[in-house]
Amino acid sequence: MTPATRTRLREDLRRLGLCAGDLVMVHAGLRSLGPVLGGVNTVVQALLDAVGDTGTLLAYMDWEMGVDEEDFENESLREEIPTFDKRIARASRDHGILAETIRTWPGGVRSDHPDAGMAAIGARAEWLCADHPLQYGYGPGSPLHKLAEGGGKVLMLGAPLEKLTLLHYVEHLANIPGKRIKRYERPLWVEGERRWVSIEEFDTSEPVTDELLASGEEYFTLIAERCLAEGGGRTGRVARAPSHLFDARRLVKCGVAWLEEKARGPMGG
Repeated sequence: MTPATRTRLREDLRRLGLCAGDLVMVHAGLRSLGPVLGGVNTVVQALLDAVGDTGTLLAYMDWEMGVDEEDFENESLREEIPTFDKRIARASRDHGILAETIRTWPGGVRSDHPDAGMAAIGARAEWLCADHPLQYGYGPGSPLHKLAEGGGKVLMLGAPLEKLTLLHYVEHLANIPGKRIKRYERPLWVEGERRWVSIEEFDTSEPVTDELLASGEEYFTLIAERCLAEGGGRTGRVARAPSHLFDARRLVKCGVAWLEEKARGPMGG
């Protein structure tokens, strides 16, 4: 197969609807692009070409700690668990090499949250990542909130719709009963000292309520598909990758409506 080039990727992204000055959150399944001349660096360069000097790229990081949650209860390991330091905290492998490439790109900025952390490059990177709340880090005041309120977009570059991180922000906004709450600790630097800090968040490792979990529906996908059907996004190909570009504000509005309708239905009474 002839590899995709920076020029080809830029043209495909613009055809999909990515424009100069855009603020865009990117999720990528790079293998679906097929071969790319220059690999992941070329993909980032093409994205930057498409949004231009006044645009901004955003990606979800999480944190590659190298431990499982149960290791936090092991006293022999607890003090060896690395202290979160955003300067060197690598993106979780689950989020792919594109996220880590954006984090380490010249001018890249990472937010302060260890788990809900985001990284950005471009004109609004500092604004997006500043003052990331430690408690409920996917909710109001987070980079996800700023993405939606700032007129941003979400690009699924060969990535499945179930990976739409912005919909965790929707879970915060939706007025639905029974949201599970998770409380956990992370080792952070506080005033120059290592401290275990308590963090509270909605439990988004599974559907956020027991009713949604019991339904068995992949509701992130269902919300995304409704948004596309209502004209809140566009679908096309970037190189070989089936891709979608969403208006972030419309995706949030659609998601909140879907969840609240579901709560008022047979499950919610």
